[in-house]
Amino acid sequence: MGITARGVGLLVAAVVLLGVGFRFAYPELTLLGAAAGAAVGYAALVAAWRPRLTVTRLADPDRVARGEPASMTLTVRNSGRLRSANLLAEDRCGDRTVPVPVLRLRPGRDTEVRYDVPTHRRGVVPVGPLRVTRRDPLGLVALARPYGATVPVWVYPRVHPLTAVPTGAGRSLDGRVDGVPHGSITFDSLREYVVGDELRRVHWRTSARVGELMVRENVDTSLPRLVVLLDNRATAHPERVGGVVESFESACEAAASIVTAAHRADLPVVLLFAAAEPAAPVTPGGEMDGGGAAGPLDRLAAAELSSDDDAVRAATTRLRQDRLGDTLIFLTGPGGRGELGHVGALRGAYPSVVVGVFGAAEPTPPGAAGLVVVDAADGAQFAAEWDGVRRW
Repeated sequence: MGITARGVGLLVAAVVLLGVGFRFAYPELTLLGAAAGAAVGYAALVAAWRPRLTVTRLADPDRVARGEPASMTLTVRNSGRLRSANLLAEDRCGDRTVPVPVLRLRPGRDTEVRYDVPTHRRGVVPVGPLRVTRRDPLGLVALARPYGATVPVWVYPRVHPLTAVPTGAGRSLDGRVDGVPHGSITFDSLREYVVGDELRRVHWRTSARVGELMVRENVDTSLPRLVVLLDNRATAHPERVGGVVESFESACEAAASIVTAAHRADLPVVLLFAAAEPAAPVTPGGEMDGGGAAGPLDRLAAAELSSDDDAVRAATTRLRQDRLGDTLIFLTGPGGRGELGHVGALRGAYPSVVVGVFGAAEPTPPGAAGLVVVDAADGAQFAAEWDGVRRW
């Protein structure tokens, strides 16, 4: 609850009038002071009344690529039965506020507001909560309360079309690694027969031993497994233009393009960040409704720069131990070229290693750490050069 400047002045006047009236025995001043104090008390009671409001939101859509339109529809309903809601309200949308008309909102009625959500920057735009301010008729006391949850709108990086994804890498028992275009089928396990299975997949010897039909399960062992490592260290992306780190935005666009192309080709892909990922933002006064990042594009939308300078070295150590795939794609900025030696050391664990460097003033020296390096100004240029890169 906050007392306005008018309310503070009236309260001070009430104290002075009461003090002077009692001190010098002026009943008129005492009466005026009591009236002023009663007015402030009445204003506090009026402002303290909590209206029953139901707030619902609908984002259309709630996930959108950078620059594409998105809107939010806000519906405020007066769930009370006796009094009209004579209020001032505004909705929070990112860094700006949107006025919401709820003056003289009768019981059982609702009002609807539709407005655009800014999508000119990648990120998670928190919308809400609705801030409702209750004032008394004299404007002495104002009380603001939040209503409704905070709904996120995920603004993805731009996705640029890629012509192809890397081919597979078939591993034989002698350790040799061969490139294969389509993959090969290898026995994986046995399971019980279900109606619709092909009889040529029945393993008759095991079926005779266990007394029921058993079917072979096969797996494609040579499908390429892509690992995308995004360098989200602040030292790798030192330049800012208008508060925006363009090299990091370009790296996010390249990562989104690779992940999307892999999913369209039904290829397994893993998206990793060099430094720890931040949690989705929650504005004060409201809980995030469904705010957890789910898929890789959600994680890219919420990605932020980190101050952990040793993150790439720790990430390469984990990648060498885990061996998550056979194709490693490292995306970094001009300040990350000093870590190419650590990335190049992974060539024994990952047969194919490609590096994308964004926003560098000068091209990366050829043959740096024995890697295939692509220097690109932005995500669109990286996508344009990808067709040549994939042939290593």
